[in-house]
Amino acid sequence: MNMWRRLSGPRRTFALAGAGVLVAGGLVTIPVTAAQAATQCEIAYSTNDWPGGFTANITIKNLGDPVNGWTLGWTFPNSSQRVQQGWSAEYAQSGSQVTARSLSYNGSLASGASTSIGFNGAWSGSNPKPTSFTLNGVVCNGGGPTTPPPTTTPPPTSPPPTTPPPTTPPATTPPPTTPPPGTKVDNPYVGVPGYVNPEWKAKADAEPGGSRVSNNPTAVWLDRIAAINGTPDSSSNGAFGVREHLDEALRQGAGYIQFVIYNLPGRDCSALASNGELGPNELPRYKAEYIDPIAAIQGESKYRNLRIINVIEIDSLPNLVTNTSGQPGGTVMCDTVKANGAYVNGVGYALATLGAIGNVYNYIDAGHHGWLGWDTNFGPTADILKTAAVASGSTVNNVHGFIVNTANYSALREPYFKVTDNVNGQTVRQSKWVDWNYYVDELSFAQAFRDKLVSIGFNSGIGMLIDTSRNGWGGSARPTGPGATTSVDTYVNGGRIDRRAHLGNWCNQAGAGLGERPRANPEPGIDAYVWVKPPGESDGSSKEIPNNEGKGFDRMCDPTYGGNARNGNNPSGALADAPISGAWFSAQFQELMRNAYPAL
Repeated sequence: MNMWRRLSGPRRTFALAGAGVLVAGGLVTIPVTAAQAATQCEIAYSTNDWPGGFTANITIKNLGDPVNGWTLGWTFPNSSQRVQQGWSAEYAQSGSQVTARSLSYNGSLASGASTSIGFNGAWSGSNPKPTSFTLNGVVCNGGGPTTPPPTTTPPPTSPPPTTPPPTTPPATTPPPTTPPPGTKVDNPYVGVPGYVNPEWKAKADAEPGGSRVSNNPTAVWLDRIAAINGTPDSSSNGAFGVREHLDEALRQGAGYIQFVIYNLPGRDCSALASNGELGPNELPRYKAEYIDPIAAIQGESKYRNLRIINVIEIDSLPNLVTNTSGQPGGTVMCDTVKANGAYVNGVGYALATLGAIGNVYNYIDAGHHGWLGWDTNFGPTADILKTAAVASGSTVNNVHGFIVNTANYSALREPYFKVTDNVNGQTVRQSKWVDWNYYVDELSFAQAFRDKLVSIGFNSGIGMLIDTSRNGWGGSARPTGPGATTSVDTYVNGGRIDRRAHLGNWCNQAGAGLGERPRANPEPGIDAYVWVKPPGESDGSSKEIPNNEGKGFDRMCDPTYGGNARNGNNPSGALADAPISGAWFSAQFQELMRNAYPAL
């Protein structure tokens, strides 16, 4: 329900208003004099209610002089109403009185400008709307002290109800097929179509044969602040911002949409191609300029029936276990973000802020088996994920699940050898390829890691996602049976699906193919196979390419590079002539289609 209220102040200042109050079909209009009209602004206060909770969205439009810094105040009519988690403002509550103070990025409003804030709250008994507001201490109530109040006010056509009318099902009873707003389903991928990003689809359709796959749902990457509102001049993001994608999802009739939240301070501390715009000490900017605006848009009531899925910060938390001092290839940047808490607190804040929205589902990135499959990495990474999940005011309830193999190439299944196999008295784990790892593919790793996460305190209903966008490994090089049993290495190398030189190779891998198409509930414990990395979007440039998008150059994307300690000093395996990360890479897209498995 939307509430619009016309408000004014006794002096030339910033007031909040709409043309009236819309309450259960009745419109109460408060007359405004010409003198008052000079000081008007508008506020739209809308809520998405469910039993015991609600999401509120407030849009402020300045119709008066420019302002620089504002504090909005109101009083809840019901003493049980509470603000629990807010965004795009600094909230405080004492009793029923609430204040919302502007942040550094939204405090200045020119004449005619608008800004949106919002919060998630709790209530019992009833959840009536506030009836008056103040701004910067000035009472905004439809008339100043020098203006006589109107003698009469037209009554509403019906009284504002505190309970649903008799013809409406009780609020505690969900409809037969659709849960009430704010009630999460067990698996957001089940029973509804996914959002097809029209910007990615257009690129895929432009490729010969691309229409065979262009109607698959892929994720939208928000890899810098500018991407929130769209970047029409970018080679690695599109003109659509978050709101445009959500609006398009509604137009398509999609049931779910996927976003990648990817802009931590000191992002991807062990790589260069995907370093971000924020320095390691810029956590306040991450919160105020990145997470808060995303939450404000995702929390708008018109999107309440969309299942909004956020993949939280890929290639982040596991780095704190594997790429700090004392580890092969450990970096100073990883040491810094571990010491200052930027990753843990940033992820915790993202989980708490986004997870407070009733129709949002958060999945945290959990690496892949070729990174975390050793017991020295497996348990400690689970522990750091738990630490982040309860940081910055978050709880494990803000985590719907985890995702593995994001933007990576690890095989979903290795059908021709198992980690328990032995050859001539040697276990498969002793082969150079497996290198004592406890897992040989993503499915077995994802299911085992899920069990570990539940055992340390995550909810038993969490689900796993596996990014299958580029791990098909089909084509003429795909093995058709086990390797020769001459040695454990010939057995593994002859039969393995994953044809990379090393499991640590991650950039634009030659020989890769499209994997399983996106689908829900493919295996026990797996919510879905997904295409989070849109096929055809580069992992990084083959050589240094100057750009203003914060994209660096990593030698692991250079096809001539001979490797480092993290990939066993093996060749990079990268394709030549690749553009910066996120930009369209036609040659790779064509190869992914040629080597798709299942074949196209």
